[in-house]
Amino acid sequence: MKVNIREEDEYIKLGQALKKAGLVGSGVDAKMVILNREVTVNGETEQRRGRKLYSGDTVSFDGEILEIFK
Repeated sequence: MKVNIREEDEYIKLGQALKKAGLVGSGVDAKMVILNREVTVNGETEQRRGRKLYSGDTVSFDGEILEIFK
């Protein structure tokens, strides 16, 4: 699954990317799965909801892989 960063934006935050991809229903849901160490960014467990994702980053959650692109 791919998540597109809007052309005018340099990055997207991790919580926003999970919501945009439809993997969580809300910011609270995103916060919980991130704090529960269920999300990895580029193969590393991530606990910051505000982690900035740039084109080329890969997010993994619940068996889904998100590719961030511009």
